[in-house]
Amino acid sequence: MSERNSAMDRRRAHEFEAFVAGAAGRLLHAATLLTAEPATANPHAQRLLTGALARTYADWDRRRDEDPYNRTRQELAVRFARSAWRYHRVRGGVLDRLSPQERLILVLRLHEGVAEEQTAAIIGLPPDRVRAICSRAVSTMRSAPRTHRPAVLRAAS
Repeated sequence: MSERNSAMDRRRAHEFEAFVAGAAGRLLHAATLLTAEPATANPHAQRLLTGALARTYADWDRRRDEDPYNRTRQELAVRFARSAWRYHRVRGGVLDRLSPQERLILVLRLHEGVAEEQTAAIIGLPPDRVRAICSRAVSTMRSAPRTHRPAVLRAAS
């Protein structure tokens, strides 16, 4: 019996490692956008992702036909939403001009391509509110001056 459990544990670990190898980069990028940290220094994003991946691993055998990427992304979003108060003053990331709620909705909708209704369900808001917040976030990102312009653009101006 222990050989069987050991083989199942190895298979489970191997499947999870393969999943992480394929998905961790994109998930870390999403977490970094959420926390508004620079891509080169993102300890909060790494902690968020580690927690979400730990939860996915704990539920690995119970997932049935559920996509582990979607499950991990949802866990990442929920963990961020629960701790969003920590990310009001983080500066240096691409989305640092947005509030945590705006970042969450913008990342889910535009970066991850999650449907409006599904985004609303994940964060517990009506779809109309999600649409309004997403529109406001896009407008803010389009209208706010860029302070982190690439050197090529600075030299040209």
